[in-house]
Amino acid sequence: MADHPIQGLMKTAMENLKEMIDVNTIIGDPVETPDGSVILTVSKVGFGFAAGGSEFGGKPAEKKSEDDETREQKLPFGGGSGGGVSITPIAFLIVGSTGIRMLHLDENTHLIEKILDAAPQTLERIQQMFKKNNKNQSQGQNQNQMNNMNY
Repeated sequence: MADHPIQGLMKTAMENLKEMIDVNTIIGDPVETPDGSVILTVSKVGFGFAAGGSEFGGKPAEKKSEDDETREQKLPFGGGSGGGVSITPIAFLIVGSTGIRMLHLDENTHLIEKILDAAPQTLERIQQMFKKNNKNQSQGQNQNQMNNMNY
């Protein structure tokens, strides 16, 4: 059986989409700054694809005689395909001598990442508070012991 015309449309569209899909589409090419830092663009990519077609009715198949098989008749075909791509930069990944940093373009939507960035500092402050309280308590106990000895 011969390929249907819609198969050709789908194949061409899918091959073109494959060519567009590349890791450099999402993580951009590195750009080196004069201070030695490297900046990479991080993008959100969306693809859309549609294809469709229709065969239009033709004349009924003709028979040569009662014993002959029906001849195949090609029906007229109409179809089309289309696609779209949306590429939106969402952040920059900065790799420098001070470490790796993610700079988001939309600061409001990245609350969780901000919390994760602040977590180590917060835990360190809490630990310092507990150490300070423990130190004050032990000094208070030592003072009470000294006061009890004086009586």
